[in-house]
This record gives sequence, structure tokens and C-alpha cells, in this order.
Amino acid sequence: MTTPLVSIHLPDGTWESRDVRQALRARDMGSVFRRVQQYSGASQARIATAVGMTQARVNEIINGRREVVRLDVYERIADGLMMPDSARQLLGLAAGREKQTSGAVFDLAAFPEVVRVYSTQAAAQAEIQQHAGAASELDILAVRGLGLIGLNDSMLRSCLNRAQERLRLRVLLLQSSSPALSRRAAEIGESSESLASGVELTEARLRELSPTCDVEIYRYDMLPTWRVIRADGTMFVGAFDSGWEGHESATYKIVETSHGPLFRGFKRMIDAMIDGADRTV
Repeated sequence: MTTPLVSIHLPDGTWESRDVRQALRARDMGSVFRRVQQYSGASQARIATAVGMTQARVNEIINGRREVVRLDVYERIADGLMMPDSARQLLGLAAGREKQTSGAVFDLAAFPEVVRVYSTQAAAQAEIQQHAGAASELDILAVRGLGLIGLNDSMLRSCLNRAQERLRLRVLLLQSSSPALSRRAAEIGESSESLASGVELTEARLRELSPTCDVEIYRYDMLPTWRVIRADGTMFVGAFDSGWEGHESATYKIVETSHGPLFRGFKRMIDAMIDGADRTV
């Protein structure tokens, strides 16, 4: 019989601090453990008990002599430190396996739409390209979209040259003249002019695709929350936040199922945004 782990609870707001979020995005567990010591007063031995390690191993991680690389170890650390889902996401982990809601256990296994979680968009690149290259319909919800589709070396640009089947491509970009763009530019430390010029460049480059794709471009004017790539019945979803751009977010692969609400919900959101947006192409 194993000894139960004793979790560590950190003060409210700890996981939202900039230094902790940066450490989580970098998967720098040494920095995370140091912040746990700082904010909770926990000793190395106490951390070791919570995350299922030896005190010597925790010491090595804190002092940079060892790195954490295994997913199951990240899971143990997240569970032992009682990380909220927002922190787990930064590590590239799915939401907590169990949630107490009105006394009932919420089990993610009952919702098989989320089939994989990647630490960043770059980690999912090969799979995104594979799905996009075979899709008949491709929807992209982005801010400016340069890294996705606006440049020759953008992630999806090479997926659009089709010898046979013609692709239906719908792209939603942030309206360059909207207050939301200025707010988003401030969030990521960029000038409004620079962000707006990126949006305009992407649209200009998308117009070049009309000989090979049925291109529709829409401009929305709300503060961006989700970054979505839909390739037929598969979606790759990340989040925009004030501290990072969408491609830095954990990326969730969501597949269409007969009963699951997530795929249908995101698709409905995209369709609703298109209905309220300005079509420019």
C-alpha cells in the first residue's frame, strides 16, 4: 500500500503571477519549486512528499542539475501542488481529471473530444499541417495570422496548393481600425500600427490564393480570446491572453463526435462571428 501524497496549497493568485506563468510555459520546474518555497514556505522535503519524489531529486531540480521531461511527472507535480486548470494548461496538461460539482465527479474520460494536448502550437505543427493538407474546408480564427497563413513560410501556406480538390478557406482577422486591436497590441507590448500592418499584409497575401482556393476573409472587432484552426472535423484550439500570443498557448486537439459539445460549440462561435463580421474578400 502506497503512502498518500499530501498536497501543497498555495495562496490565491500565486499561479497567476507573471514569474510563475513564465516558469510554467518554459516547463522550468526548478523555478516553479523555488516559487513554491517562496509563497508557501514549504521545505524541499515537503515538496518532495507532495509530488512523489525524493528530497534529493527535488534539490537537483531546484539547482538545475536535473530537468523534468516525462509527462507523468508533470502530472504528479501538478496534482501535488494543486495547480488550477489555467496553470496545468501552461504546462501542456489537460484539465484536472476530477472536479467536484454538486457532489458529482466530473471525469474527462467521458468527453473524448479532447484527444491530445500540446504544450504549444509548434509542438502540434506536423499534425496541424497533416489535417489542413487533407481538408476540404479550413477555418482559421486568428488576430493577424502571419505565422499561420500570411507569409510564404507560414505554417499552413504550403497546405493550400491543391492539384485536385478546391479548398474552401474562411479566415477571421482582427479589424485593424478597431479599439480591440489597440488593446491587444498593448497586451503584447506592440504598437497598434505594427499589429494593424500585419493584419493588412495577411489579407493582401490571402487574396493571392483565389486561383487555387475559395477564399473568404472576415474582420471581427472584439478582443480575441480563442485561436482556432478547423480542418473539417478536427480543430486545434489555443487561447490568447495578456501575457502571450496564441501560438505560445497550450494547443488542444478536438475532434467532432456525435454527443460532445466542444467541437459544435467552437464551430458555432466561428459561424456567429462570421455573421457579425465585415467580409472583405
